[in-house]
Amino acid sequence: MAKRTPAQRRFYRAVGYPLEALAVAIIYGFFALLPVDMASGIGAWIGRCIGPRLGYQKRALASLKRAFPLYSTDEILQITIDMWDNLGRVLAELPHLEKIIADRVEVLNEERIDHVKPEGVPCIFFSGHFANWELLALSAQRTGVPYVQVYRAANNHFVDAMLRKIRKLEDSDIIPKGAKGARGAIKALRSGRRLGMLVDQKMNDGISVELFGRQAMTAPAVAELSIRYDCPALPVRIVRTKGCNFQIQLYPALEKPNDGDVATMMRHINAIFEEWASEKPAQWLCWLHRRWPDD
Repeated sequence: MAKRTPAQRRFYRAVGYPLEALAVAIIYGFFALLPVDMASGIGAWIGRCIGPRLGYQKRALASLKRAFPLYSTDEILQITIDMWDNLGRVLAELPHLEKIIADRVEVLNEERIDHVKPEGVPCIFFSGHFANWELLALSAQRTGVPYVQVYRAANNHFVDAMLRKIRKLEDSDIIPKGAKGARGAIKALRSGRRLGMLVDQKMNDGISVELFGRQAMTAPAVAELSIRYDCPALPVRIVRTKGCNFQIQLYPALEKPNDGDVATMMRHINAIFEEWASEKPAQWLCWLHRRWPDD
């Protein structure tokens, strides 16, 4: 597909962005009018119907086949269908995040984060795009450990404003990705604040770390910050248990390498993601991404 010219990009920002935002608002409003379970179920149905027909399906099939070479073609196909089911639910559940947090999320092993609950104790909570990852920040508030979220803004600033409102993100609660964000993350840790990061997506200028037997460009910020500022990095996993019900599983802080090697620590983190994705592959979004250089 040919790249847009500067004039075409300006026109799309002026006309296309508002139309995109209007479509998002209409879809959001539709699901907001529905009961939680109905919204989630309809989202799942839409995901299963539309997702496998999109171009991303081919990428997901290839990624899964490489990750699980012993799985049959039918098993791989079923995982992708269930993956689209989950993604459809995630989108449909956006208007209902607070209701879901109120009585549909079970937090396990909360005692593992007792040592970072006092104010002024910096730490990093990290996770990936599993189940409905949008619930993580609100769940952290519920458990008494609100964090500053490292956040990638949507390209469409109208949509981004809506998503920030949906996610209850104030300016003081977010740090943008990139060089400016790195400075913000350092400032937050130095001032005793907690960070929340999703670190399973490809980062072209990251470091090469093994993931499912292949080298993958990986964002090293969790390890770099944890080692440099001697603060704990704690894995947080969210699991969709049934329909619109979830568990948040808290884990002990990772041990830092004695030699301070960032790549070693990031390989440990990628191994954690491998374990989670192997247990419930349909709940990991990253099969859809160009996670490996040869994708």
